[in-house]
Amino acid sequence: MHGHDLSPSTIAVGAGRPDRVPGGPLNAPITLASALVPGGGSEYGRQGNPTWDSFETVLGALEGGRALAFSSGVAASAALFDLVPAKAVVVAPRHAYYGTIEQLVERERRGQIELRLVDIDNTPQVVAACDGAALVWIESPTNPALEIADIATIARAATAAGAAVAVDNTFATPLRQRPLDQGADFVVHSASKLLSGHSDVILGAIVTNDDRAFAAIAKRRTVLGAIPGAMETWLAARGVRTLHVRLDRAEANARELHQRLSASRHIVYSRYPGFGTIIAFEVVGGPTVAQKMTEQSDIITYATSLGGVESTWERRRRHPGEPQSVPEGLIRLSVGIEDVEDLWIDIQNVLAACVS
Repeated sequence: MHGHDLSPSTIAVGAGRPDRVPGGPLNAPITLASALVPGGGSEYGRQGNPTWDSFETVLGALEGGRALAFSSGVAASAALFDLVPAKAVVVAPRHAYYGTIEQLVERERRGQIELRLVDIDNTPQVVAACDGAALVWIESPTNPALEIADIATIARAATAAGAAVAVDNTFATPLRQRPLDQGADFVVHSASKLLSGHSDVILGAIVTNDDRAFAAIAKRRTVLGAIPGAMETWLAARGVRTLHVRLDRAEANARELHQRLSASRHIVYSRYPGFGTIIAFEVVGGPTVAQKMTEQSDIITYATSLGGVESTWERRRRHPGEPQSVPEGLIRLSVGIEDVEDLWIDIQNVLAACVS
């Protein structure tokens, strides 16, 4: 009825809402039920829940496919990895979320797959690695190194080699890139991050525009029991409604902070991919100073998560599973929607206190 293509911000606000009927709710209600009356799409809570539909509909519309919610981002990636044939080759970034790499390394250790780790921003290297692969996993920007992949070129090469392509779009969100439009077969999200946006949800999602792939992923979710809760999906759908305004504000803050960090004599380097809310930087004095900084800030919270309305930071190598090629002193800063001057003062104060 609207007669034109809607912008992503309008889709984020409006998609997945209930039909407009007199006396009906504006938002999808939370359905707390383990059993449903037979005759509909499902009759047991592991097969489906009406509350999932709102989140899955709006995310699918934003990404240009059909979405399935999972209990976590790791559960979503695990369901996808389960579809890889035995002994097949999986190509993945050397720098990526360690929960993802940990899964793949464990599967290789068990003899289930052959893992090829690549520098995802080295396109010729990735293209060469596609030969004989069953799945090419792309993270762009990577976590925490913020490397950018040429998704379209890699997807073309992978498809020509007979491999499926999955893109972790957690950092970029569908408002900054739509991998399905660039040839990817799957998009994966940790919806705990920017999509929900308030650090109160553990949730994952997979989006695809292939009906057979959708059915296969849906079956894995049901068989594995990797289902989301009704409250979590309701909160995530509510969070997506404000994704565009949160992202715009946090992104503007991130650009400004990156510029100021790059000009500071206390900073070895600051890396920012030009979009998104994440900055990676190293400070003079190395990992000891970096750790001390993250623990002493007043406004920026010392925490491992990201993508919330609040700014958070941490030294990534404090986690044993982080790739050894990530610098010991690298700080990942997730920029929130606070006043940028307050954030900068907080950073300056801890720099002055911790860097000699």
